[in-house]
Amino acid sequence: MCDALNEIFAAGLRKTAGDVKTVLANYLEHQDRIECSVAQDEDGRILGFQSLRYARLDNPYGTPEGWGIIGTHVSPRAARKGVGSALFRASHAAAKAYPVENIEAAIGADNQMGLAYYEAMGFCTHRTTEELTCKVYRIEA
Repeated sequence: MCDALNEIFAAGLRKTAGDVKTVLANYLEHQDRIECSVAQDEDGRILGFQSLRYARLDNPYGTPEGWGIIGTHVSPRAARKGVGSALFRASHAAAKAYPVENIEAAIGADNQMGLAYYEAMGFCTHRTTEELTCKVYRIEA
């Protein structure tokens, strides 16, 4: 997972590099983790992953309490190959099972690829800040 984050960082698509401590704390062992789905190639190399966690009051993104918070990280070498779509299918199923009714993605306002991805998955803009565009996906019952 660190390699995928660092490939994204090296391509200028992420503001910080990844390390084991960050991956464990933010994606695998986070107290509010609902699901962390991983996509691999035929050699077992991670192509990307998607984190879904439960939004508590005063979370760092300002996501409404009780919603899901989603983060998608796909290596540039796997872009436009269906990895993100496959990851979202898994996160969508996890959100329905948990259950949460809405999922929010907080995307850098300058991240055109991220904005386009979430729109393609059915997310709609519901709030913006100077630095972020926050999109919501409403889970159908």
